[in-house]
Amino acid sequence: MDSTHHTSLPATEPYRGDAELARLLKAAGIDRDVASVRELLRGVRAAPEDVDAGHFLKLFGTDLPDELAAQLAALKALIEAPPEPQVGDIAARVAALRGELARLGLDGFVIPRADEFQGEYVPARGERLAWITGFTGSAGIAVVLRDRAAIFVDGRYTLQAQTQVSGSLYERHHLTETFHGDWIAGTVKKGGRIGYDPWLHTVGWIDRMKTALGRAGAELVAVDANPLDAVWHDRPSAPLGPVVAQTLAHAGKSSADKRAEIAAELKRNGELAAVLTQPDGIAWLLNIRGGDVPNTPLPLSYALLTNDGDVDLFIDSRKLVPGLEVHLGNQVSVRKPEELRGALEAIGATGAKVRVDPVWTASWVFDRLTEAGATVVKERDPTVFRKAAKNSVEIAGTRAAHARDGVAVTRFLHWLSGAVAAGTLTEIEASDRLFEFRKEQALFRGTSFDSISGAGPNGAVVHYRATPETNRVLEKDSVYLIDSGGQYLDGTTDITRTVAVGTPPAEAKRHFTLVLKGHIALATLRFPKGTTGSQIDILARQYLWAQGLDYDHGTGHGVGSFLSVHEESARIAKTPNTVALVPGMILSNEPGYYRAGEYGIRIENLVLVLPAADIPGGEHPMMAFESLTLAPIDRALIEPALLNETEKAWLNAYHARVAAKVGPHLDADAAAWLATATAPI
Repeated sequence: MDSTHHTSLPATEPYRGDAELARLLKAAGIDRDVASVRELLRGVRAAPEDVDAGHFLKLFGTDLPDELAAQLAALKALIEAPPEPQVGDIAARVAALRGELARLGLDGFVIPRADEFQGEYVPARGERLAWITGFTGSAGIAVVLRDRAAIFVDGRYTLQAQTQVSGSLYERHHLTETFHGDWIAGTVKKGGRIGYDPWLHTVGWIDRMKTALGRAGAELVAVDANPLDAVWHDRPSAPLGPVVAQTLAHAGKSSADKRAEIAAELKRNGELAAVLTQPDGIAWLLNIRGGDVPNTPLPLSYALLTNDGDVDLFIDSRKLVPGLEVHLGNQVSVRKPEELRGALEAIGATGAKVRVDPVWTASWVFDRLTEAGATVVKERDPTVFRKAAKNSVEIAGTRAAHARDGVAVTRFLHWLSGAVAAGTLTEIEASDRLFEFRKEQALFRGTSFDSISGAGPNGAVVHYRATPETNRVLEKDSVYLIDSGGQYLDGTTDITRTVAVGTPPAEAKRHFTLVLKGHIALATLRFPKGTTGSQIDILARQYLWAQGLDYDHGTGHGVGSFLSVHEESARIAKTPNTVALVPGMILSNEPGYYRAGEYGIRIENLVLVLPAADIPGGEHPMMAFESLTLAPIDRALIEPALLNETEKAWLNAYHARVAAKVGPHLDADAAAWLATATAPI
C-alpha cells in the first residue's frame, strides 16, 4: 500500500532549441510543429501543477522516447507559470477598468468570484476577482462604479479581505448582510447602466439584480465581451490539463449505460436534450477526468446530451490524450467550445423542450436558447443525483482509497507526536509533511482541497489557510487542527483531526468530548427512507446546544468519487434540504466547536449511506452510516467521564477497526504508536 506509479520523466536537461525539438517530434511520428507545442505547453502551465511531473507528456502519446520527453520537459520549464493574479498595481487596474467602462457607456460592472462553469475552483484565467481587488478567497463579489467600488465577502473572509483589499479603493461589506444589488441601487443615479458578463452569473442572480436596480431606475446590461478581460493584458491562457479515461475498473458503470439511462428519462419527459455545464457531471457521464482546476480532476467543458444518448462535447481537443476518442465512442462528438452558440441556436430553432439546470448554468445559455425559440425546462442537471449515489465498484474503490489515506494520515500523526517536541514546528511544515505521506500512497493524484492547518487560535478560523504571514508554531500545551484530503484514482477523501500538543486546556477537552458525542450520535444513527440531512443535523449539535454552544457551518457535505470533495447531493445542515439520503451517498460527518482567539475543534470522518440490518419487530426498512475514514481520534483530548457506555463502545470498536486496517501497513515504530493511540478507553 505504499507504492505509486507516475509517468516516466527523464532527468532535467537544457533545452537544445526548436530545431532539435522539431527533429525529435518528426522522428517520433508526432505531427506537431514547435509553435503549436509551445502554445500547448502554455496551456499546461496555466493549469495547476500536477503531482505527477510527467503527466503532461500523455498529451503527446505513450512511450515517448526519453530524449523527446526530456526536451518537452525542458521547454515546459522555460515557459513561465502565470503570475499570481492578486500581485500588482490594483489601483492602476481599477483605473483601467473604469476607462473601459466609460468607453462602453457603462456606469459600473459586477465581478463575481466565478468562471463560466460556476464551480468551486476556477483556473488562473478565471481569477478576475483576485486580479481586480487582491482578494484570493473562494467566495466574494466586487462592484466597480465610476467613482466608488465595494467588495462583498462572507464571515469566513472578513479578516482576509481587510488584509488583502485596499480600503481606499474598496468599501468592504458582508456578502449576506448587504446585497450588492441594493448597494448599487443606493449609489447609482437614475438611468445608470450596470454591466455584467452573462457567462459568470445565473438566471436567479439576474432576476434579483433587475429587481434591485429597477427600484433605482437603473438598468442591468449584458456585455458581449468582459471589459475586465480587455484590460487584463497578461491574462493566463486557458488551462490544458490532460483529459484521460476513468477506466471501468474505477467508474463501475459504462458511459454508454449512463447516457442511455438519462436519455430514456429525457424521452419520457418529452425533452429533446439536456445542456450540461457542470464539468464534474460531464466527467462522471463520459468517464473522463482532467486537470484544469486546483484540487479536482475536472476537464472544463460543456456538453449537449440528446434523448437518443448522443453527446456533443464542447472542449479544446488539444487536451484530449491520444486515443481518448476510442474511449468516448462513436456516440460522442468532440466539438470546439466556440461552436456551443451555434449548437444551442440550432436546437432552439426546433422549438423543442431543452432541460437546463437553473442553479448552476450561466444565464448566457438560457439567453441563447430562449432567443432561438426553445422551450427551456428549468430542471436539475440529470447527472447531479445519479453521481451522488455511488455504485458498488465506486464504493469498493472509496473504501480502498480511505484505507491508503488512513495509512498516510496515521503515519503523519505518529510523526507529529515527535516533531512537536522541539517547539519549532509550523503549520505549513506540518501540512507539507502530510502531503508527502499521501504522495507515497498508490493511485494518489493530489489534494482534494487546500489543507486547513491551524495551530491554537488559527484553528478557530473555520476556513483558515496558513500563509507565511500567519504561519504559527504548534506551541506546547495547545490544540492543533488539521483538515485535509486526497484525490486518488479510486476515491476522494476528507478528514479532520484535532490533536493535543502537550497537555491541552481542560476546557478544550470538555469541548472536544461534546463534539465527539455529536459525531458518534450521527455515526450510529438509523433512519428510514426519505430522511433528509436537515432532519438529522440536530443530533450532532445536541450536546453543544445543551451547554449553550454551537458551530457556524454545516455538519456534512456530499463527496464525489475521484471528483469534487464538495459534491452537490444531500447535505447535513440546519438549512432546509429536500434531498433524501439514499444508499451509496458519501457525506462528511464533521461537527465542531471554535473558541475565538484560543482553539478550534473539529472531528470529521466520511460516511457512506447503506441499508441497515433488519431490526426484529421493525416495520420499516432502515438505513445507516458506515464510517469510511480510518485514523485515530486523539484520546488525549477525550474526557471519558462525559461519554456513556454506548459511546465508549463505538469509539473502541472504531479504533479497533483502524488498528486492524491500518496497523499492518506501518513500520514497527508507527504500529506501536497506533496500538497505544487506539487502545480501549
